[in-house]
Formats: sequence, C-alpha cells, structure tokens
Amino acid sequence: MTAAPKYDVFQAIADPTRRQLLGLLSRQEMPVKEISGHFPMSRTAVSKHLHVLSSAGLVRERKVGRETRYRLDPEPLQELQHWLDYFEQFWNNKLSMLKYYVENEESSGDE
Repeated sequence: MTAAPKYDVFQAIADPTRRQLLGLLSRQEMPVKEISGHFPMSRTAVSKHLHVLSSAGLVRERKVGRETRYRLDPEPLQELQHWLDYFEQFWNNKLSMLKYYVENEESSGDE
C-alpha cells in the first residue's frame, strides 16, 4: 500500500517557480545541476521545489550513474483539467447571459 502524496497537484502548481520547472521539464529530462542553471536560486532551493513536484506525482526521478534526472509526468495534471472543465460550464453560462443582455440592450436602445 502506497502512502498518500504529501502535496496535491493544486499545491504543487501554486508556486510560479514550480510551474516554470514543469515547463522546463516538459521539453526534456534533466539533472538538477542543469535545471538549477535556469533559476536564480541555489541548487538546494531547486531540489526542494522538485521534491514538492515529485510528492504530487508531477515529476519522476531516475538515477543515471551518480546523477538524478528529473522528467515531467503529466498524468496528475488530468485532475486539474477535470476540475477546470467542471467550472468552465459556469463561465460559458455567464458569457452567454452577458451576450444575451448586450444584444437585447442594443436592440431596445434603437427604439
């Protein structure tokens, strides 16, 4: 039995640096040394961000010799997509109501 993740997807992507890390790792697998070169922070700070992403299941790591390489695992992002899809219906409804209001307001103003 596996333990529940320490962080969920929403917590993991809440930080802009972690979102940048996901974007970077979406292009290719990288070791922490190379990843750190893209950020104005210490390697330790980058490792902490990677730990949060890994705990949420968004990043996978594998050992290659003495280095650990990280890569994006986009599957947990589906949870986020399902959540956004659900709330999209409310935005579509509000936009439809606004369109109806604007179009009817214009026609009643022509009289």
